[in-house]
Amino acid sequence: MSKDNIIVVRRKGRRSERRHGGSWKIAYADFMTAMMAFFLVMWILTLVPREELKEIADYFRMPLMEAITGGARSEFSHSVIPGGDPSIVPQSYPSGGQDGEHPRDMERLEDLKYELEALIQSDPDLKQFHPQLLLNMTEDGLQIQIIDKQNQPMFAMGSASVLPYMRTILRAISGLLNEMPNRIRIVGHTDSVQYATGEREYSNWELSADRANAARKELVVGGLSEDKVKQIIGLSSTVSLVKEDPAAAVNRRISITVLSKAAEQRIDAENEAALTDQELELLRQDTSLYEPPHIEDSTAMPEPDDASHTTTPADSDADQGEGTNLTSSP
Repeated sequence: MSKDNIIVVRRKGRRSERRHGGSWKIAYADFMTAMMAFFLVMWILTLVPREELKEIADYFRMPLMEAITGGARSEFSHSVIPGGDPSIVPQSYPSGGQDGEHPRDMERLEDLKYELEALIQSDPDLKQFHPQLLLNMTEDGLQIQIIDKQNQPMFAMGSASVLPYMRTILRAISGLLNEMPNRIRIVGHTDSVQYATGEREYSNWELSADRANAARKELVVGGLSEDKVKQIIGLSSTVSLVKEDPAAAVNRRISITVLSKAAEQRIDAENEAALTDQELELLRQDTSLYEPPHIEDSTAMPEPDDASHTTTPADSDADQGEGTNLTSSP
């Protein structure tokens, strides 16, 4: 063989005896387990009441150090995870008050405001009344104002008889109000147009209080628990939306305030401070205070078409205020 010849040897590479393992199956199994856990959690969340969900969310908003060392917010959690003993430092407010409960309480009220706004936009019956619904946060909590319009009054003129559109609004929002742990205050307002009898008999003071109570009844029919109502107040025309025109229709309104816990505590403190323990004991000793009153005669609320009032075309128009039994105040 010549030395110049080049011999090329071809060798076939050996294929690896190893086959692909099942690692992808492990990853797939982990993925399916995670998906199953996710949908299981979503299903469980649909079964948990809304208020409990808010409590859970509030717990996880708690700072880690506060949860470990204890503090104002830790004791509001119903979790079995210990959050530390309550602080032994004397406080001038109830446990969990200003630095813990108040922010959480206002967050709940803000959430309620957004939920009500969403309900108004999504409900066809409520959406048409959107211009007559005012929502705003106040020092005492979330205020919901339902205002009157010339062509769409809330009540029959001069009376506390609830009209259909007002009934629709009150019953629609009662469910959301009932889900809140907060109690409510209902205030009735009128315009400055007075009854013909003035302040001597049935006046705007009684009318505003009766309308606030009528609103309470509709909320209860809609699903609001009766013990959710903290106060019923009638303010007549003393607080006007349009101060330049106290007889304007928008001054006739119902204000529903979802009270913050701080406002509730302030009301309770005012009630407790009204009488001392000694004065209460003296009242208990006076047995005459517990005897039922003897009522000889009662004056019923005049109806809008009462015979004691006259009806004129001008009076029957909505522009003339509350109704046919009213005359302009001096």
